[in-house]
Amino acid sequence: MADFDPVTKAVVPAAGLGTRFLPATKATPKEMLPIVDKPAIQYVVEEAVSAGLLDVLMVTGKNKRSIEDHFDRAIELEDVLEAKGDDERLSQVREPADLATLHYVRQGEPRGLGHAVLCAKQHVGRNPFACLLGDDLIDPRDELLKRMIEVRATHGGSVIALMEVPREQVSLYGCAAIEPTAEDDVVRVTDLVEKPPAEEAPSNWAIIGRYVIDPAVFEVLENTPPGRGGEIQLTDALRTLAGRDVDGGGPVHGVLFRGRRYDTGNKLDYLRTVVQFAADRPDLAPEFLPWLKDFLGSR
Repeated sequence: MADFDPVTKAVVPAAGLGTRFLPATKATPKEMLPIVDKPAIQYVVEEAVSAGLLDVLMVTGKNKRSIEDHFDRAIELEDVLEAKGDDERLSQVREPADLATLHYVRQGEPRGLGHAVLCAKQHVGRNPFACLLGDDLIDPRDELLKRMIEVRATHGGSVIALMEVPREQVSLYGCAAIEPTAEDDVVRVTDLVEKPPAEEAPSNWAIIGRYVIDPAVFEVLENTPPGRGGEIQLTDALRTLAGRDVDGGGPVHGVLFRGRRYDTGNKLDYLRTVVQFAADRPDLAPEFLPWLKDFLGSR
């Protein structure tokens, strides 16, 4: 088996304007919207750490300073909680700062996911890396990212997470043309299309927001023209890598994910996610679920 470089770094693009959540995101980053009592982006960092990635680069933008503050120490608040003897909340406040080594770079203008990833070039260098999008939360019981890193260690190149969606929804995603391999949950990706019309989609296997990417992507992104929406698309760069061999930074494989994914990219799915997380919380569910049943019964 070939000796491929290990994956040790994670990149979290967090520079989007969050226009679908206005006016809440006028002054608050979308990534900081709470899922019950924890901002969505903390779940993403926790997932990276759980997969063994302790070096995390956030690609941020204007008005995103609160993300940095969240993952920093809050000495005054900690002193107040410590003086009160509130050890539980003190631990919760300190936890984000202790998760990983966090780095930050700004995407100066919103030019697409591909451009956001390109902003990580100097930090990542010639190393493979994971890319985690904050719109998708993966249940920690489903160790998707660990599995993707294993596939990269076996095959090299890049690995994307694929989830089957109804045909009428494929236009919301990047979609993959795939070929089976000897492993039930792993496919070879032969083509990728960003947000195709349903009738033109190569399959209904959609890319969800988890990637393990070969560093050759940076050279490709530097030469990738704007695509759909006038933005530099990561999907287009990965399509180029899918046609290469290992020496050129390819190929691209997909992990077929059939686990629990929570979407926070729009208002309706965000609300569903909050309810699902609350229903799974042992400190909330005993009171929340009976109230929810009564509420629904009264509608």
